[in-house]
Amino acid sequence: MAITLVTTTKGPIVAKKWVLILGASSGFGASAAKAFAADGYNIFGVHLDRSSTLSNAEDVTREVIASGSECHFFNVNAADDARRAEVLSEIQDILNQKGGEVQVLLHSLAFGSLLPFISEEGQRGLSGKQMTMTLEVMGNSLVWWTRDLVAKKLLSSGGRVFAMTSSGSHSAFHAYGAVGAAKAALESHVRYLAMELAPKKISVNAILAGVTDTPALRKIPGHTTLLANALEKNPSGRLTQCEDVAACLVALSRAGTAWLTGNTLRVDGGESICS
Repeated sequence: MAITLVTTTKGPIVAKKWVLILGASSGFGASAAKAFAADGYNIFGVHLDRSSTLSNAEDVTREVIASGSECHFFNVNAADDARRAEVLSEIQDILNQKGGEVQVLLHSLAFGSLLPFISEEGQRGLSGKQMTMTLEVMGNSLVWWTRDLVAKKLLSSGGRVFAMTSSGSHSAFHAYGAVGAAKAALESHVRYLAMELAPKKISVNAILAGVTDTPALRKIPGHTTLLANALEKNPSGRLTQCEDVAACLVALSRAGTAWLTGNTLRVDGGESICS
């Protein structure tokens, strides 16, 4: 069964730079796909969309192709071991044909349970399966994708790995416990991957964006309060936008930033420094 959504390009491919984005159809991942394409990268994207939201992936694909880059999207569960193996096998085949290597991996998966640990009467609380699923998708999957890319020699020396984290890794929000735990694990994974991949000249960093109005944020209970509070205290006078983060990701992927590794980098217009 074919899992590639689109393997189309507009005109000849000149650049042999590739970026792999996990969570490419919306939010930070979608903006990153467009920004990297505008900078001359070809795009591999993994996303999970049903028919009601599939148009998001199609829109991103069209914009990438319009910029002159090649785009291959895979509509699969990024946390499924078998599907990961299938996607990487297809990526390997494409690279063997087209040339080049994956130079950037962006982990921007936003799929987890938003339920409290302690349930009130008549309400649902978080289950063990939901906790495990959230940790696997939003935390541990970074390790498995990075490890397999390196093992298959698909991630080049001098490559960059980025993982989108959030302030929930160190602050508490209602019903955010499972996601917060996954983000804390993600930041720990970043440090250990950075240590282990330093000899291969591959840098690994977490990106902590300011509060951003994304589809994932709108699913958080009380998200309107989060948005209002962030807007009030941000010294730049507005909320962080996905495009702000995408522009920083592109800049951090250029030559000269290889020594920057193992960090959690704030991209928030100064939001975090104001109480």
